[in-house]
Amino acid sequence: PAAPSACPRAPVAPGPTLGAAMSEAVVVGVRVRPFNDRERGLNATLCIDMSGPTTVITGPSGIPQNFAFDQSFWSHDEFITEENGYCSPKPGGRYADQRYVYDTFGKRVLDNAWAGYHCCLFAYGQTGAGKSYSMVGYGANKGIVPISCEEIFKRVNSNTDREKRFEIQVSMVEIYNETVQDLFIPFDQRPKNGFQIRESKALGIYVDGIVKNAVDSYSAIERAIDQGTANRSVGSTQMNATSSRAHTVITIEFKQVEKFGGVENVKVSNINLIDLAGSEKAAQTGATGDRLKEGSAINKS
Repeated sequence: PAAPSACPRAPVAPGPTLGAAMSEAVVVGVRVRPFNDRERGLNATLCIDMSGPTTVITGPSGIPQNFAFDQSFWSHDEFITEENGYCSPKPGGRYADQRYVYDTFGKRVLDNAWAGYHCCLFAYGQTGAGKSYSMVGYGANKGIVPISCEEIFKRVNSNTDREKRFEIQVSMVEIYNETVQDLFIPFDQRPKNGFQIRESKALGIYVDGIVKNAVDSYSAIERAIDQGTANRSVGSTQMNATSSRAHTVITIEFKQVEKFGGVENVKVSNINLIDLAGSEKAAQTGATGDRLKEGSAINKS
């Protein structure tokens, strides 16, 4: 199962929200997906059950083991597919759909960003676990990234304070074979050795020289992310026909500018939404050549 984690950090503005944000410095949840075609073909046996925050794994010994998380998302079954393709829970079912996952983790990331905190939400797990589905989604089943982008501009557009404005920029990079590349730059125009990761007292850790697109609407940020997604490194393995071969980092730089007594006060938050490439074993994926090299770099980074 993929494990989305929400990590607000680095407070930049004091206030009553400080204690609340610091008390949930790291929040962890797990999600179990339906069997894929490969698993059904192998007559795989379901060994996981979930109840509230608890995940129960029953191994070959038949002895259940309980693991407690902040949230356990049951997405294995008990859902119906609507006419538009969206998967929603059956009446009385426990299926955790895409919106529920966002409301549980994605919303708290935005809440912390609004309070002036840098935030990070990432999905981690074995290749084929459903990380990209949870983060990006597919078709009508939008993931955390597009829902978060849509919610940002809903909040911005609901602002009625004339003394307050918002500036939003988005960047998108991937770490492929231990090299950082900008997904907004066409493949044949990228530097061979990638972009450098640097650190400064003012900016913290950042990638030097990448493109940051200013966006003023959900459609603009959606186009930017679609452009970057089309440039991602993917490949086929025996475990996943569309396996992500690189770690993808979408950074939304969210700036709030507010006037007090004629003086502008600026509050900046970076929202990092990360889709990690899946950890994998070469024997299970059947990786050779470039796929094997990529797999080694994925596990290393």
